[in-house]
Amino acid sequence: MRIVLIGAPGSGKGTQAKKLVSRYGVPQISTGDLLRAAVAAETPLGLQAKAAMDAGQLVSDQIVLDMIEERMAEPDTEKGFILDGFPRNIPQAQALDAMLDKLGRPLKAAILIDVDFDLLIQRIAGRRTCSSCGQMYNIYTSPPKMDGLCDVCGGKLHHRVDDNEDTITNRLRVYEAQTVPLINYYKAQGRQYIIDGTGTLGDIFQRLCNIIDGLPTRESLESARKAARFEQTIQEMVEKAEAKPSPDKQATPVAKKETRIMTAKKRTATSKKAASKKSAAKKKIAKKTATKKKVANKKKTVKKKVAVKKSAAKKKKAIKKKAAVKKPMKKKVATKKKTAKKK
Repeated sequence: MRIVLIGAPGSGKGTQAKKLVSRYGVPQISTGDLLRAAVAAETPLGLQAKAAMDAGQLVSDQIVLDMIEERMAEPDTEKGFILDGFPRNIPQAQALDAMLDKLGRPLKAAILIDVDFDLLIQRIAGRRTCSSCGQMYNIYTSPPKMDGLCDVCGGKLHHRVDDNEDTITNRLRVYEAQTVPLINYYKAQGRQYIIDGTGTLGDIFQRLCNIIDGLPTRESLESARKAARFEQTIQEMVEKAEAKPSPDKQATPVAKKETRIMTAKKRTATSKKAASKKSAAKKKIAKKTATKKKVANKKKTVKKKVAVKKSAAKKKKAIKKKAAVKKPMKKKVATKKKTAKKK
């Protein structure tokens, strides 16, 4: 079990780390505790850290990493460890990975305890610490039985001066700016896990244990992911190598140009043949137009014959006039009158 606990100030990662130590029997490695112990023991690294702090400077990442490496050499870390408070940014995470890989003890998981900022402000502002035994309380979530007094030893509870809302807000902004890229860094490696940091301490602890107990299976999945990423990297390298022009590949386009010229000639030859065929087809079409003219002449002759028929119709009218001449049939009636006289 080799994990890093990530969380904002007030997320409860320190409290949860202590509970994990009791359950799994692995040490909690807090960089703050390491620095204080090294300075108090006046070790070579402790003296370097003290000199930086006395000068008003931040302790370098290399000093912190060397302290962590020294702590890893102790026998209680063989079963694993819980890193608390480090790394805080991507350069620190990269340096930590390099150091752990060198030791053959890479991280299995980076677990983020996620808590809403409004709740974090309430947690930090209500935080109280026993000045005698260091027991921690919160006047909002876990108050002592007696106001201002420790339940364990009866010592006075202390409220830190910087645990005010303005200072807390600034600290959370710095944390967010640094931690969001760090979370994405571990996410890209497939080692990031997020749990809900709200609820009772027991609920949060159980969520942590569920992740840790499932790490062996997840580790095998991670090895598969690493293999897939390795294959992807190889593929990208091959594609880049193919994209770069080489002396052998420069001669190839010339041959392609020659083939293009040959194909272009073939296309022109075929286009000429096609053009000749088209011209022949056009001539045939011209003959068809000549036949159309003949049809037009026939139509004209037909019209003339129709005109002749109209003149014949006029002759029929003349025949009707002859029928009108035959009217003198009335004379027979006159003869009938003569027979009447005989009676």
